[in-house]
Amino acid sequence: MLPRVSIRGFVAAVAIAVSATALHAALPTSPDVSGRTSAAGQLLIATAALRGPPFEHTVIVVVQHNKDGALGIVINRPLQERSIANLLDAFGADTSGVSGNVRVYQGGPVDPQIGFVLHSVDYHSDDDVDIDGRVALTSGPEILRDIGLGKGPQQSLVAFGYAGWGPSQLDDELLKGVWTVVPEDPALVFDDDRTNVWTDAMARHKPAR
Repeated sequence: MLPRVSIRGFVAAVAIAVSATALHAALPTSPDVSGRTSAAGQLLIATAALRGPPFEHTVIVVVQHNKDGALGIVINRPLQERSIANLLDAFGADTSGVSGNVRVYQGGPVDPQIGFVLHSVDYHSDDDVDIDGRVALTSGPEILRDIGLGKGPQQSLVAFGYAGWGPSQLDDELLKGVWTVVPEDPALVFDDDRTNVWTDAMARHKPAR
């Protein structure tokens, strides 16, 4: 029997054991964005026009954006810290030699039972998605175990759920000024100080003249 897990601290314990095929299935596949500029590899910052849950004051790494839609991971909604060994043990995974904790983030309102790890590109697996050459995304328990063994990426962020948009939806929201876009920066994605991520990201926005 699996141990009970706080719905706030770890909204779905089975999520990190989901096959990485779930990640690739969720991603739009067509490279075309109907003539508009793709926001993939950028940071979306919620503007003052976006009020209330789930996206007020959020900062999102856009993993993929094309004519079929977009997918991103919220990086400034931390939940609670969890033991890596306890998490792996809950799935019956090998915990020998594993140590340390990870902080879990609410990656977005869509499919909160699916877990993802945003990480630096020094870590490679067959299932990772290279976002922009500096940050990648992986789903599955192997990366979590490697982190606990000290063989994982130098920088990582564990998130559950994602932000998703249908065809042209994100494009329309960008035109309406709901989001502003700045270049992705690992210093913001993995910064230990989560309280200032939105402020720091917004400070990097340079309004068009």
